[in-house]
Amino acid sequence: MNRTAPQPIQQNPDIRFLGKMLGDVIRAYGGEKLFRQTEYIRAASVDRHRGVEGAVDTGLEALNLDDTIAFVRGFMLFSLLANLAEDRQSNLQEGGSTLAEAVERLRAEGISAEQVGELLGQSLIVPVLTAHPTEVRRKSMIDHKNRIAALMRLRDNGQDVTESGDRIDEAIYRQIALLWQTRPLRREKLVVADEIENARAYMEDVFLVALPKLYARWERDLGTRPPSFLRLGSWIGGDRDGNPFVNAQTLDTALSRGAATVLGHYLECVHHLGAEISISSELAHVPQAVLDLAEKSGDLASSRADEPYRRALSGVYARLAATYTRIVGETPPRPSRLEGEPYSSPDSFRRDLVAIASALASEGKGALSSGGALGRLIRSVETFGFHLATLDLRQNSDVHERVVAELLREAGVEPAYLQLDEDARVALLTQELAHNRPLGGAATALGEEANSELAILHAAAHAHEIFGQAAITTYIISKTTSLSDMLEVYVLLKEAGLYRIDANDAADAPIMVVPLFETIGDLEAAPAIMTAFFELPAMKSLANARGHQEVMIGYSDSNKDGGYLTSTWGLNQASLALAPVFEAAGVTMQLFHGRGGAVGRGGGSAFGAIQAQPHGTVNGRIRITEQGEVIAAKYGTVDNAVANLETIASATLLASLEPDPVPRAEADRFSAAMDQLSASAFAAYRGLVYETDGFTTFFRQMTPISEIATLKIGSRPSSRTKSDRIEDLRAIPWVFSWAQARVMLPGWYGAGQALADFEDKGLLRAMAQSWPFFQTILANMEMVLAKSDMEIAAHYATLVEDKARSERLFGEIRSGWNSAHDSLLDATAQSALLEASPSLNNSIRLRMPYIEPLNHLQIELMKRHRSGEEDPRIAEGIQLTINAVATALRNSG
Repeated sequence: MNRTAPQPIQQNPDIRFLGKMLGDVIRAYGGEKLFRQTEYIRAASVDRHRGVEGAVDTGLEALNLDDTIAFVRGFMLFSLLANLAEDRQSNLQEGGSTLAEAVERLRAEGISAEQVGELLGQSLIVPVLTAHPTEVRRKSMIDHKNRIAALMRLRDNGQDVTESGDRIDEAIYRQIALLWQTRPLRREKLVVADEIENARAYMEDVFLVALPKLYARWERDLGTRPPSFLRLGSWIGGDRDGNPFVNAQTLDTALSRGAATVLGHYLECVHHLGAEISISSELAHVPQAVLDLAEKSGDLASSRADEPYRRALSGVYARLAATYTRIVGETPPRPSRLEGEPYSSPDSFRRDLVAIASALASEGKGALSSGGALGRLIRSVETFGFHLATLDLRQNSDVHERVVAELLREAGVEPAYLQLDEDARVALLTQELAHNRPLGGAATALGEEANSELAILHAAAHAHEIFGQAAITTYIISKTTSLSDMLEVYVLLKEAGLYRIDANDAADAPIMVVPLFETIGDLEAAPAIMTAFFELPAMKSLANARGHQEVMIGYSDSNKDGGYLTSTWGLNQASLALAPVFEAAGVTMQLFHGRGGAVGRGGGSAFGAIQAQPHGTVNGRIRITEQGEVIAAKYGTVDNAVANLETIASATLLASLEPDPVPRAEADRFSAAMDQLSASAFAAYRGLVYETDGFTTFFRQMTPISEIATLKIGSRPSSRTKSDRIEDLRAIPWVFSWAQARVMLPGWYGAGQALADFEDKGLLRAMAQSWPFFQTILANMEMVLAKSDMEIAAHYATLVEDKARSERLFGEIRSGWNSAHDSLLDATAQSALLEASPSLNNSIRLRMPYIEPLNHLQIELMKRHRSGEEDPRIAEGIQLTINAVATALRNSG
């Protein structure tokens, strides 16, 4: 069976309120006919999902193309508003997910406040924003949604009117009317500059506010001031893997726009502090440090002669304005009338602010010293520096290999590097890294690819000079399969002066090279590669000097390679196997988790995922990618960002300090069971996806993969090569297209057969009861199964031209779904999916009647499009249905 027994749906009151307003807007702006059509289709679909007898007529056949487009927009907007309502009304934080709750939980388990403080002192937690193309909505749509959320908060507080005097309900109606009349699809493909600007807007509007606010609360909760261990990272403008449009110019644009944003924010903060701190030297004692700053400021205004704090801040503002001009290359929006020497670093700016704060602490029991606007500004400088977000570089190892081969050939060192085996490569690269002589020079003639890659590295070196070394700290290597892949990047860094050997033969590199292990085979090879890395004296000295070494593990490609269960277990086992390698080297391990929004790409609860990490592999240090639609969902507003950032921090604290909940003997038994389950799931998944003749054609015809490629949602191509093989397809369109067809195969296929074939069902139930790792696996798979629908998927299967092949392959998929469904219920002792998660069950079941008509319209439009009909409304309708289904499913990409 596919659907659980009907149960009453507890509808969120906000959904009723916003849904009624949307209906009023459709009637007013779309007309009575469209309103009645939409309402008929909605009611008919709801009746079918409730099991009402005779609910057969869908109402879809009566829609012409114009009606279809308008109807899809209406259902899409309902899902958008439903998402907003659920984010508001649901408990954003999972139980125990605030830092205060985590500390209290640890205290109850015998972990002292001193141990918590010691961990936080060496912690680093970084959400890293990426431009992975899974956000189908235009930012204009998201902005209107956020304005509605802000108005709803005012309504919660009992306000009837806004600060501007508008009635709140009328203001909400206006925003929904604007949503209705806002074009939901992009006309032009996003370019990298657009992606940089979109991310920058989140950083400015949300993160610059949320992080200082969060730290202020943590100071109160902890009773002490923790270091700025939670920072912000980005790939946008530096991630070149498969994206030819990312180059030295985009790198400079990303950093310059970030600097302009954060320095502009600081200027506004200092300006407001100057207006606020009006202390007169005639009424208060002023320490010498502030008097010195006032004297150096050059502010001679007689009106401020007795106000040294204001004069000191005038000087700080002048220096900050000069810093803005030096770094950004432009005059700040509000220039200073005073002359000031640019700050050499964020630390020098912070020292002046701390001097002022310390002076304020000298009287009145410190009430004016560190809290409020000045405290938040000091925290911001510690957290964001002059760069706002640390920008990672990323490129594919194949590119590095070609560029290094060209450099070695042109330098006369090695004419055939690509023909060398791994040992010979490592020996040659190690030799090159033992001195500072570059391979290339101004007169070296190189090809376009090599010149572009070296230009990026020279731009990174220049960025260190302008923005500071915190602006770029990491270089990630996609498709790392060997030690030479890592050494090649250090050779390239040496060309830009970013790797050097000092007089004592010790290596120094301000940018850390980070391997990304993606496929199942790569994950298995990771411990051996890192062991060999640490055995090289130069590499060991780099890691020792830094104190830590990062390894990135990829969820998306490992899933596409081996399926959900094997990928998840492979990531767990790789993390566990790496821990003793790092321990033996005396280096702290820092894992970077490359997660996406969908379960097939590592999505699901971050709180549960972090807590489910193998014991001893977190240690207070973790980086996590935040991609596409997840950014808007988790960080679209300050309140959401505060809740989600705290969730990550508290989960990291618990995963680092809590004892392992599973006894050693049980852990060994559970691990052996997972080995067996993983092998079985891997065989089933590979058998279907890679070993079944004609599966690629089946997949491309059944799903809207080719139609998704027409969406203008990202700057990079959907495949790394022109090949149509699944191996060469990016993980995002692979997952996205299965979600649209309501199969969601990457989130469960193979697991059903593995669970069904496993003989000891009691052991599976014990694992589901007491092992957080297995609980997380099943919880994520359960959500995916609940969002999938084999009846709707069967309609997509009719798009496949070879009917016999379609029936055979879809039969295997349906059988696999049934096995996954039944085995999961047995392991979790439930009678229906999500029985133990009523809130999530309610949310998903509420949406299903609004998704099914969209799927049926999408199928019909795809049939017409693929048969050669050229009416542009057909292509537009397909893109709108993709947008609407993705919005309704939320984590589909």
